[in-house]
Amino acid sequence: MLGRMSFPPSAAPCPDVERVLCVFAHPDDVDFGAAGTVAQWVDQGIEVSYLLVTRGDAGGFDETPRERMPALREAEQRAAAAAVGVKQVDFLEGYADGSVTPSLALRKELVAAIRRARPDRILTSAPLRRWDRLAGPSHPDHLAVGEAVTCAVYPDARNQFAHPDLGAAGLAAWTVREIWYSGGPDPDHAVDITDTFDRKLAALHAHVSQTAHLPELDSMLRERLSGLAESLGLPGRLAEAFTVIRTE
Repeated sequence: MLGRMSFPPSAAPCPDVERVLCVFAHPDDVDFGAAGTVAQWVDQGIEVSYLLVTRGDAGGFDETPRERMPALREAEQRAAAAAVGVKQVDFLEGYADGSVTPSLALRKELVAAIRRARPDRILTSAPLRRWDRLAGPSHPDHLAVGEAVTCAVYPDARNQFAHPDLGAAGLAAWTVREIWYSGGPDPDHAVDITDTFDRKLAALHAHVSQTAHLPELDSMLRERLSGLAESLGLPGRLAEAFTVIRTE
């Protein structure tokens, strides 16, 4: 019988990171999973940018006309980014919420983004499904983006002979040194976000179309994040957790 797929234990994060690129499928993904951590990175002087593959056109919990949703959710993500100090927010074109696959076309667009941003670290969704929480982290778009990002990091972005047209356009090969995966099975690298929790909450409240129907969002998050912190050796604190993979 095959064993359950999971990650190895996390590597120690690189100590000298200057730039981080966060790549996710939908507006709000980065904020539910990592906004407290991102706020810390910004406070540390790290340059953080966001890249969203879709505009979340299939999201929402009310009767907002579907044609309004992409622009609405883009504006919400920009406001959420501002709440944690992130200034650079970009969106890919042509990818619909609910139908993302780890295609060669998506990989190439991600390679271009990586070579432009030249990040030391990428934060993205895990390409491994969580069977204990099928809803949320294991959305097919999340899995697809995590897989496409992983393939873009290795081998594509660092290989000067991959996508020669990008090289000809001045986008030279770039090696991302580590990937932080959010939402995957058994995350073991905890980040204490007690002091940045309020900014995480503000970022999530900026996603009005996604969170306005959750009056208990504050208490729900505190319960979840305190339980996570407790399980990872930070009793009495609030934590986000990741799997850290070194790529070199």
